[in-house]
Amino acid sequence: MNQQTQPFVSTIIPVLNDPQRLRLCLEALENQTYPKHLYEVLVIDNGSDESLEPVVRPFKQAKILLEPSRGSYTARNKGILHAKGKILAFTDADCIPQSDWLEKGIAHLLSVPNCGLVGGSIQFSFKIPNRPNPAELYDWLFFLQQEYYLEHEQFAATANVFTYKQVFEQVGLFNSMLKSGGDREWGKRVFAAGYAQSFAPDATICHPARDSVQKLQKKVKRVAMATYHLNRDRPNFPLVLLQFILMDLKPPLRIWFRIGHNNRPNHLTYKLKFMALLMWMKLVKAGEKVRLFITDLMEGRPGIQLRSHRNPNLSQPREN
Repeated sequence: MNQQTQPFVSTIIPVLNDPQRLRLCLEALENQTYPKHLYEVLVIDNGSDESLEPVVRPFKQAKILLEPSRGSYTARNKGILHAKGKILAFTDADCIPQSDWLEKGIAHLLSVPNCGLVGGSIQFSFKIPNRPNPAELYDWLFFLQQEYYLEHEQFAATANVFTYKQVFEQVGLFNSMLKSGGDREWGKRVFAAGYAQSFAPDATICHPARDSVQKLQKKVKRVAMATYHLNRDRPNFPLVLLQFILMDLKPPLRIWFRIGHNNRPNHLTYKLKFMALLMWMKLVKAGEKVRLFITDLMEGRPGIQLRSHRNPNLSQPREN
């Protein structure tokens, strides 16, 4: 791919109150191997407490947009509407793209006929390299599994996605009502529209693993909420929800067995903490769905009722 055939690209980054990591992300994007005159970086401030303009100003490729309505998908939609690029690249403020991220991701997108989206590889970083604590290990095992998402669930996490602006014109923007799972919902629309989807293992970003139970709980609750909201209009939803909860509460015996018989990690206390964390996160997921269902019942939301439907099309994330 020579410069005459390389398209202009808009990289879109939503951010809320994360200036330090945003600066690192912008530094990585400033030093891409892709020609500098062929890409822009749109930082969408989603209502930060302090202005991020001083962080963005030093980077020639970047400019800042303001989106006061909270929600990362609302912010991404703002970026899409202002993007000049034929191709759109998405990442997050806490991610560090490799220097050839744009080059590799764009090349992969252009090489796949009728491609609707490309999901790049997401690597995890730990506070102590090669020694994740139990929370970091859980995050690494169960979240941001791009290749699995694309092969089995027809989407890719927006921490690392490439697509064409015309795809949004065809299937619509992200669902701004969703606080989590908007990439899943949009990806399924792309797939339903007949577009190809592909995994790019060489278009890599690095994402810090969540290093505490509190951070994991927050993430797990968001994912549980997304699962709930994406499914609650299905016929026979209470029975569908019951299936989800039973899956959530199923003891992770296979994973316990793998951890127990693996010599990495080789410390018994570590293994027991991780096994307990696995079960706790399952309880958190199930509990959040029950809480949402009770809230809907108390508010008298229409549709939370039994209706005949033989084979509900479940949309439950693999593990997260």
